[in-house]
Amino acid sequence: MLLSLGQGVKGLTEGLSEETAGPDPLRLFGEWFEQAKASGIALPEAMTLATASADGAPSARLVLLKGFDERGFVFFTNYNSRKSAELDANPRAALVCHWTVLQRQVRIEGTTARTSSDESDTYFHTRLRGSQIGAWASSQSATLTSVDELQQRVREHEKQFADQPIPLPPFWGGFRIIPQRIEFWQGRTNRLHDRLCYECVNNAWLCRRLYP
Repeated sequence: MLLSLGQGVKGLTEGLSEETAGPDPLRLFGEWFEQAKASGIALPEAMTLATASADGAPSARLVLLKGFDERGFVFFTNYNSRKSAELDANPRAALVCHWTVLQRQVRIEGTTARTSSDESDTYFHTRLRGSQIGAWASSQSATLTSVDELQQRVREHEKQFADQPIPLPPFWGGFRIIPQRIEFWQGRTNRLHDRLCYECVNNAWLCRRLYP
């Protein structure tokens, strides 16, 4: 698409300066996220979530960003999943948003906390009914003996909740990553990329430039 190509070329030629980035990384993230959505790329909200077990063993997977503000970045999941178990044992995480066509990525590191039940319930009821049933039917990350077993669980919950609203599962909800470090990476020619790193110190964001 013309917008995606234009933004990509602009980033390569003009780069990312401290002046255009500004002092607020959340405002800059919002601008970049809107440009990623406007570019037409598939799933601009996809982000890599990296967690670690209590003994430091890492794991990573893609999740979907469902909201962000000054409190942090939110995704939703099954609280019995591997990622949830690791976040409960070691409540630190890292996120990476990568928008290839724009030659941009954002790295976010911070602490984590579960969202409130009200926040989780509000988001849950924006999901398609089939996705709500799927949340009830899936014992996420547990061993599944056959696809038939999963389909049977789906049918059971469809029958259970027939002709009525589907409640929020007690084992399902959100996590918020509370950022302590946010790095913006803008691709440049000759791999002389721009990297601006914001760190939260005494409740204020400090920005410094990093070597590519």
